[in-house]
Order: sequence, then structure tokens, then C-alpha cells
Amino acid sequence: QVQLQESGPGLVKPSQTLSLTCTVSGGSITTNYYYWNWIRQPPGKGVEWMGAIGYSGSAYYSPSLKSRASISRDTSNNQFTLQLSSVTPEDTAVYYCARSATVGHATRGEYDSRGQGTQVTVSS
Repeated sequence: QVQLQESGPGLVKPSQTLSLTCTVSGGSITTNYYYWNWIRQPPGKGVEWMGAIGYSGSAYYSPSLKSRASISRDTSNNQFTLQLSSVTPEDTAVYYCARSATVGHATRGEYDSRGQGTQVTVSS
């Protein structure tokens, strides 16, 4: 059973870059043909897919975040990372990492494993 765990700062100042790491256990992030996603849920709003990195290392982004988001991976530590630049209070949300069979599944909210989430607040 694959498990995912998010880690990162709980508080980020406006205009700074948010960096979150997802540590995966029970399975490799290079295993065919899974995709490793970042999603978030702002307070009182629905879940938003942010982007993903695939088993081959290719990255995919939501068009609304493409200019600010970057997803990378560290295969030696079985981790993948989200960086979100120029954050504003509107980026305040619970951030999750999750595994999906395809990017299409992820954009439809279909995941087979998901972390517990980490609260990130953007405030000065």
C-alpha cells in the first residue's frame, strides 16, 4: 500500500516562494505508469488540481498556475516537490499530494492514494 506524506512550512509571507515536499513510501515514484500530483483546497472552496510529475519525469501543470508552479522529483529519496512562486493570501489552502493512474484521472479528482494534507497560510 503506497503512502504519501506532505511536509513544508505552515506559514509563508506574500511574494515568497512556497515549497512543499511529498515523501512516498511503499512504492517507487518511477514505477510505470503512475502520476504524482499536487492538489489544494482553499477554505470554503473545492479541490483544485495544480499539477503532476509522471513516472518518466515529465511535468504537467494547470493552465491557471503554470506561470508560478514548478514540480520536480528526487528519485534517490522517493520524493517530489512543489514550488509555487509569488504567493498571495489566495494561495492559502490545505495542500495534498496524491497518486493517480493518468493526468486525466487527476484532473477529475480520481486518485488511488492521497496524503493527509498540510495547511499552508500566506500572511505577513
